[in-house]
Amino acid sequence: FPGVAEAAVAGLPSTRWGEEVAAWLVPRPATAIDTAAALTHCRERLAPYKCPKQVFVVAELPRNAVGKVVRSELSAGAQP
Repeated sequence: FPGVAEAAVAGLPSTRWGEEVAAWLVPRPATAIDTAAALTHCRERLAPYKCPKQVFVVAELPRNAVGKVVRSELSAGAQP
């Protein structure tokens, strides 16, 4: 998707489904990400159960010492 430098997905708790897909996007320098357009982009290309229900724009993704994205930190930071 234009303007996205990195992306990660993880599950968030859902009262209806138990868990639902959410996406975290890191924008490229000096760009903004339209989250509604990103969701539309996903809906056009993915099966409905694979599409994120929520999109979060973050400055950077949390990583461990090896450089892997720490998904538990993503979902923990998105809790209300």
